[in-house]
Amino acid sequence: VHLVESGGGLVQTGGSLRLSCIASGFAFDDYAIGWFRQAPGKEREGVSAIHNGDGTTYYEDSVKGRCTISSDKAKNMVYLQMNNRESEDPATYYCGAMVARTISPSVGPARYGVYYWGHGTLVTVSS
Repeated sequence: VHLVESGGGLVQTGGSLRLSCIASGFAFDDYAIGWFRQAPGKEREGVSAIHNGDGTTYYEDSVKGRCTISSDKAKNMVYLQMNNRESEDPATYYCGAMVARTISPSVGPARYGVYYWGHGTLVTVSS
């Protein structure tokens, strides 16, 4: 099983960035993929999630309206488009795969339990 993130880097405040997660080695449609953010010294927190089977999505309140998560079943890819980035501490973004029949738009991805993790991609927002 592999999850590999890409797309991180330096983005200016107000700018946009798209993160990608490619998955292999498991039944893509049976899983939800979550994006998590972890700043140095802080806990990993769920940002967004999508169920690959039914397309249900979740967004953490601070990113609603500024982020869009999407899934490409043909490529086993999940994307997180982040717009209008706000100044924040540098953070590593991870994708994680969760076994779930579906997900709730109001329940964060950490509640489902992550079976597989990627190694992360670093995002730095400069002012």
